[in-house]
Amino acid sequence: MEAVLSDVVAPEDLKKFEKKYNNEQLKGSVSKETKFEYAWCLIRTNIYVFCLAELVHKSSKDDSRDYLFYLAVANYRLKEYEKALKFIRTLLRNEPGNKQALELEKLIDKALKKDSLVGMAIVGGIGLGVAGLAGLIGLAVSKGAAKS
Repeated sequence: MEAVLSDVVAPEDLKKFEKKYNNEQLKGSVSKETKFEYAWCLIRTNIYVFCLAELVHKSSKDDSRDYLFYLAVANYRLKEYEKALKFIRTLLRNEPGNKQALELEKLIDKALKKDSLVGMAIVGGIGLGVAGLAGLIGLAVSKGAAKS
């Protein structure tokens, strides 16, 4: 799973699939396979892809499995963990035993919890800083009042 999440597309592959996508677009219709291939390349360049989301809505149940999985991967890579969780849980509602999706769900949950802990630590640190500053101001005010 880590390999899927950290995979980066080779520039020549991206160019090949971009060319294929553009050629089909010029002819008036892009096949779902070409959209998927190009979107998968784009995801591996850290670019969020709207054509995968479009494909989910216009696809059969079998095809949507792949689209939902890779939308979850893309959002995970973009650190959009809540969106990633939404997509992977949609997939798991249809396929509760999908091992790859279950593994990705665990990774997303772990990242979401880590993100929450970091956020709480930052907020806690800011709170301590404000309290410390307020204490120093209070001390300075009380010393100033004592001298008067």
